[in-house]
Amino acid sequence: MERSGNGREFKVVYTIVERGQKKHWVRIGAAYTNRDGSLNVYLDAVPTNGQLQIRDYRPFDERGRSNGAELIAGPNGWAEAGSLDG
Repeated sequence: MERSGNGREFKVVYTIVERGQKKHWVRIGAAYTNRDGSLNVYLDAVPTNGQLQIRDYRPFDERGRSNGAELIAGPNGWAEAGSLDG
């Protein structure tokens, strides 16, 4: 599990957005595990479908494309992570 800048382990929070026939995983926040196993979830956006996926963090290059593309906000709307230039 990855550690944040303050040394705490964290998970990544996604929502799954369907666009046409494709499903896109949109990163919308982070979650931190407490000593008792519960989670503190911090969202940067609220999913319109009411569903969250909380997963262990894995760097983009280790994930590949098996889970669908991760979307991030770009200057021209949503774009796949890693596809934005500078």
